[in-house]
Amino acid sequence: MTNKQESSKILKNKYVPTAEFYSQIIDSLQDYSIFTIDNEFVINSWSSGSTKIFGYETEEVIGEQFDLIFTEDDLKNGIPKKEIETALKEGRATDNRWHIAKDKSLFYAYGLVFPLIGLNGEMLGYVKILRDLTERKKSEDAIKKYMKELEELNAHKEGVLAILSHDLRSPLSSIIGSTKYLKTNFQKMKSENVQEMLNLIYKSSVDELEMLDYLVEWARIKYASDVFSPQKINLTQYIDKVFDTLSESASINAINLHHEIEENISVFADGKMLISIIHNIVSNAIKHIVKGGKVTISSKSMNDKIIVQIKDNGIGMSNDIIEKLFTPQMKTLSETRKKNKGAGIGLLLVKGFLEKNGGEIWVESIEGEGSSFYFTLPIEKPYYKIGSSDEIMFDESA
Repeated sequence: MTNKQESSKILKNKYVPTAEFYSQIIDSLQDYSIFTIDNEFVINSWSSGSTKIFGYETEEVIGEQFDLIFTEDDLKNGIPKKEIETALKEGRATDNRWHIAKDKSLFYAYGLVFPLIGLNGEMLGYVKILRDLTERKKSEDAIKKYMKELEELNAHKEGVLAILSHDLRSPLSSIIGSTKYLKTNFQKMKSENVQEMLNLIYKSSVDELEMLDYLVEWARIKYASDVFSPQKINLTQYIDKVFDTLSESASINAINLHHEIEENISVFADGKMLISIIHNIVSNAIKHIVKGGKVTISSKSMNDKIIVQIKDNGIGMSNDIIEKLFTPQMKTLSETRKKNKGAGIGLLLVKGFLEKNGGEIWVESIEGEGSSFYFTLPIEKPYYKIGSSDEIMFDESA
């Protein structure tokens, strides 16, 4: 054996990596969580990167179940078991999903699971590797949201132009035509005819102002996101404010405004938008109730949301009206307003405000018996969530 070969042999023997050496390498990867589980899915090793990402110290997780890091939704859907089954079947399992840390905060990570096989082929357990991609996920979602908002703004721009060109321009033309006729023929007209025309001009002007107010509020949803300020607010206080505002118009027809909501019920929403939501629905109900009718507001909690019901015993609506209630065609809004006593764009406004606040709206109605409008709002500030299309998309380039 030559001197060179002997030196090479000595070096190889001298620098054989030890388990401690590999452990130091793993612990140096602070951006990665690397840990192992046994065949019973119990955690039996925990890197310092895992502590940094999850917040658990080693002694807190050793002996704990693998389920510890998964969200409630993933546990219900059997995700941990599915990961193990895929790893056994295909040699590894990969995914992108939300995980839960010690402080219950959520973070988005890509993960890899693969079986840990011993020297003699025996099954020792599994290795799980995770990398926190929360900031990258937020950036990607922000871009998606921005693109979606651009598309929506373009669509709403067309809608606003349609309203301006049709639903505002046409009535204004009629008002101008009527005032011009009065100006020219006032001296030779009968007083009752003058009064009739003035009443018509006044009503048309009020309708136009109402439409402009709706447009301003609508634009506030779509174009002025900086004024959106959701916070924890007391629901009953805002209902009382709306009832105070509408009490006069309700009392004219002896309509009773009543709510059955407890004082401690709160929602997470923008206060001004909530006022507009309740005001629009209740005022529409007042318009459709006969003398001596009643509007009742109630609520119930379901999971992380409050469901509010605004019920009236008015004239009700047909299924055909219900189907088109929240999506009237822009070019026929004036016709919709006439048929439904002004319910057109106001409900579009309500729908937009609710969606902005993470809620939704629907209606149940029976002709001749009345209607019930339902809407939801979150109780607390919503957690950052992902869509189902993003749940199983592994990104190894990160």
